[in-house]
Amino acid sequence: MKKYKYLTFLSLSLVFAACNKEKKNEENQISIDSSKLKQTYSLNESVVLQLNNTPTVDSVHYFLNDKKIGSVKNNTPLDYNLASEKHGIYTLKAVAFINKEQAESTATINVFSATQPTILSYTIVNTYPHDVKAYTQGLEFYGDVLIESTGNGEGIGTRTKGKSSIRKVNPKTGEVLKINELNDAVFGEGATVLNNKIYQLTYKNNEAYIYNLETLQNEKTLPYFKNTEGWGLTNDGKVLYMTDGSDKVYKVNPTDFSLIDYFVVSIPNGTVASVNELEWVDGEIYANFYTQDAIGIFNPTNGTVTGVIDLSDLKSKVTQHPDLDVLNGIAYNKKSGTFFVTGKNWDKMFEIRINK
Repeated sequence: MKKYKYLTFLSLSLVFAACNKEKKNEENQISIDSSKLKQTYSLNESVVLQLNNTPTVDSVHYFLNDKKIGSVKNNTPLDYNLASEKHGIYTLKAVAFINKEQAESTATINVFSATQPTILSYTIVNTYPHDVKAYTQGLEFYGDVLIESTGNGEGIGTRTKGKSSIRKVNPKTGEVLKINELNDAVFGEGATVLNNKIYQLTYKNNEAYIYNLETLQNEKTLPYFKNTEGWGLTNDGKVLYMTDGSDKVYKVNPTDFSLIDYFVVSIPNGTVASVNELEWVDGEIYANFYTQDAIGIFNPTNGTVTGVIDLSDLKSKVTQHPDLDVLNGIAYNKKSGTFFVTGKNWDKMFEIRINK
């Protein structure tokens, strides 16, 4: 039972699917054969589509969320592999042609991860000071220095307004070495270092900023690929990975912030919303989930969650005050193989080792 206890942080954010439903066309009496369907599939499975016993049909066209996935003559089965799809809830639709008349039937299936996440433990290696006024949104190592992005924390606790910023921090003393505070109208979000530039998201401004790595001066502003919020940001050395508070992670071109692709984060019984701060580590993505004091590890190709680290105990080890907020901030130190984690308005930063 312990395993399921630690997974509760994800279950609060799940998007649960409804049971399969068939929509029967009374006029032509057709329906998708539910005996050939499962309620939940994984991305490496195939779905077999066929109609129930029907009048003679000339052909059937099948759609997945309005995307045509194949056609068959008469009522022969269609075998469709889901490998190219994303995690999520899908509507299947069959359009049958009977004596030049058209009839439709629909059903719902889920496509979720088939991997049960491993529950991982951790060891606290060191505890360091952290700026209690920093409403941490992004955290990443550049050499021996931390790049930290903060928001303004408006409406949090006793604060009426703070200052968003991009800053360089001494990880062991908490000293702010250099800082660029943003305009009051901007709420700073996740940040990452790529190609010797710092990229920072904004929450509601629908734009990203590119900074000089040494001076922290803003050199460029790029609009998002669509009208959305900015939450977490990381990179794999080539492209950016961005979250917007949903269950999606977007692959973004760092040159112009155009969309390359996306995936949906999932565990076996649903997709996981509120994906926040991100950190790329050895081909995997480590993530905070907003309001959940835990870290999830997932595959950066299809979003399958493979591991969970429950860090809820850390919040009890920091000074309790009215502005204290959730865990947020993951920075991997390649030299030590440890992680530096903190939270919004936490007065401490913890160096931890994840026990795999």
